[in-house]
Amino acid sequence: MKSIKLGDIPSSKLGFGAMSLVPNIYSTPGDFTDEDGVALLQRVINLGITHIDTAILYGNGHNEKVVGKFLACLKPEERAKLCIATKTGFDLEADRINNEPGYIRRTCEESLQRLGTYIDIFYLHRIDTSVAIEDSMKVMKELIAEGKIKSVGLSEASANTIRRAHAMCKISAIQLEWSLWSRDVEDEIVPTCRELGIGIVAYSPLGRGMLAGTVKKREDLNPNDWRLLNPRFEKQAIEANLQLVSKIEEIASKKGCTTAQLSLAWVLAQGDDVVPIPGTSKVKNLESNVGALDVVLSKDEVYQLSNAVPIAAVVGDRYQEGFPTFKDN
Repeated sequence: MKSIKLGDIPSSKLGFGAMSLVPNIYSTPGDFTDEDGVALLQRVINLGITHIDTAILYGNGHNEKVVGKFLACLKPEERAKLCIATKTGFDLEADRINNEPGYIRRTCEESLQRLGTYIDIFYLHRIDTSVAIEDSMKVMKELIAEGKIKSVGLSEASANTIRRAHAMCKISAIQLEWSLWSRDVEDEIVPTCRELGIGIVAYSPLGRGMLAGTVKKREDLNPNDWRLLNPRFEKQAIEANLQLVSKIEEIASKKGCTTAQLSLAWVLAQGDDVVPIPGTSKVKNLESNVGALDVVLSKDEVYQLSNAVPIAAVVGDRYQEGFPTFKDN
């Protein structure tokens, strides 16, 4: 698989979002075990994916433990080839975003214990506007000097925050939501990253499953699925958004690939500095996602797909009201 660099950190062109390796997140079944997660991660690297993305938030550390169990099975030289990314910033105990230096340091130590290894990219999962970003970056810089993390990333950060953070401590990657139905980052965030030489990690590149054609109605989601809280998955929104998905399905049929592969290929085509990180708990979906690398799109086809899903036609916000995004900082 093609390799690129996120800042100075090598990464496969396609990454893996490990969020689904915890039961009852998205459509992950309740009987999904840690052993199932380890086996899936082994298949991930066998397919050539070297970038694995997790976070403290996913299962309150449980997801990191699963990744840690997998990493414990690897030889040192195998681990060295991987890009392991995790995130801090959601303080579940205090129920707030927390970028205070002491919290960053404490949670980094906890992540290191769960993962059993150094961290290649350590993200602020969300931006705490009550703390100067320079103060947060100072402790990140210290963690790099101590060899605990290799680089720093930000998730859902504004262009201004990115610039200030990068001036204090080199940022390797900005994680942002980017897909055919989430393109508001194209106006300012993506150009800022490219100006500063920062890599782009695209989460939810399949629109949380909608752009894969796997969601046809709200009843397709299990009762614990957090997407039920998402405005784009309300009943009327799903019905309207499915009209856009049907256009992707039509183009995919002519292209000879799946709807998911075509949607993912569109993100892959956005540049050599972009690493999409689709996640799944199913081997068949994982293998299908890797197949998107074989779907080559011309500039005209990228343009056609963009026009097939006009951003103004998407019904519903990306997140429920009050959930922090780059527009809040």
